[in-house]
Amino acid sequence: MPFIPHTDDDVRTMLATIGAGSVEELFAEIGPDLRPRSFDLPKGMSEMAVMARLEALAAKNASGLKSFLGAGFYDHHIPATVDALTSRGEFYTAYTPYQPEASQGTLQAIYEFQSAMCRLMDMHGANASVYDGGSAIFEAMMMAARKTRRRRFVISEAVSPIYRIMLTSYTINLNFELVTVPHVNGMTDLAGLTKAIDAETAAVLVQSPNFFGCITDFSDLFAAARAAGAVSVVCANPVLQSVLKTPGAMGADVAVAEGQGLGLPLSFGGPYLGVMTCAKDMIRQMPGRIVGKTVDAEGKPGYVLTLQAREQHIRRAKATSNICSNQALCALRALVHLCSLGEEGLKRTAGLCIERAHYAAKRLCDLPGVSMMNDAPFGNEFAVRLPVNAYEAIDKLTAKGVVPGFPLGRYYPGLENCLLVACTEKTSREDIGIMAEMLGGLLA
Repeated sequence: MPFIPHTDDDVRTMLATIGAGSVEELFAEIGPDLRPRSFDLPKGMSEMAVMARLEALAAKNASGLKSFLGAGFYDHHIPATVDALTSRGEFYTAYTPYQPEASQGTLQAIYEFQSAMCRLMDMHGANASVYDGGSAIFEAMMMAARKTRRRRFVISEAVSPIYRIMLTSYTINLNFELVTVPHVNGMTDLAGLTKAIDAETAAVLVQSPNFFGCITDFSDLFAAARAAGAVSVVCANPVLQSVLKTPGAMGADVAVAEGQGLGLPLSFGGPYLGVMTCAKDMIRQMPGRIVGKTVDAEGKPGYVLTLQAREQHIRRAKATSNICSNQALCALRALVHLCSLGEEGLKRTAGLCIERAHYAAKRLCDLPGVSMMNDAPFGNEFAVRLPVNAYEAIDKLTAKGVVPGFPLGRYYPGLENCLLVACTEKTSREDIGIMAEMLGGLLA
């Protein structure tokens, strides 16, 4: 459909239709002090001038850095097949698959994505995805509230502070009680969480690996939650999940994840992919879209949207969520990524991430005054204490082309000397050696 700007006659006709004498009269309800004084728009530029301007702006970004940043988002290798397949027009332009007779390809892709997420998390059901890991956690908490009809939530402080801030923001008007159990030197406080669960608790929320990189088996905690009638929610790393004990094996009711590490590049803050899976008895609480497999009148397999308790289809007050969309193209990238790697390839990727992180930890802890924050098992990420402020170390090394990690003091007061370091399969031993030598030079 072409874009046709309104002519003066069009504007006069529209104003006459709604009974307004002028555009000024149309916006008379907006006080003069609330109106923009100027949109500060420059005059029109040629395409060549615009490109030169944008390239000059882009050149201000630091690029080519050796980065050990993680904190929930990771620079994994993406096989060429992911871009090649997901850039096909059929996927790029596909609209909401409401009409199954016209959307079998999209519906089957979502169904296969759901199946892959269920296998990865060892859970019974999955939806077609939500916006990101944080919104997946919020929706999981809402699932627990609907299931238990309770409003109290016990949350580990070792869950990503970004997610906890999102939860606070999303629930500020919902009369929920969010009880945060402090971390213990970067480790999830299992005893504190168990003690905090009571008969009014709707859910307990934990993460593994947690924000500090520590891996924890929550089987006993989830059993205690179940005994109290509470729902167990765990946030996982989907890449490491291929080699770690699964949420299903731990007895989780809902398992969520940020799916960025599955075929989505780091791209200045998005788009991201919220993965949601659950046990069978929670499936009717699942928000958003769920694609099911069935057969038609001739017995041929077909795919349809099912369990659609969305506000477009039922009364808004009865809807499981106001989420109206999913991250279909991102979910497709995750599916193609997983299919490209295969089960063994994903395990190999996870193994490389873990091996590089442990090598980096050893190199850093060989430096004077540097030590691990705790002795908990870790995967692709770990926290170390430095003899200097982490911000200072990051600033000085970044100026030389290396970002050594994420400063934990940004979210955890008192941990200003602590650095969160992440590695992926793209992190070479040479990169680790360069970072360790540069940090050693700074500390000398």
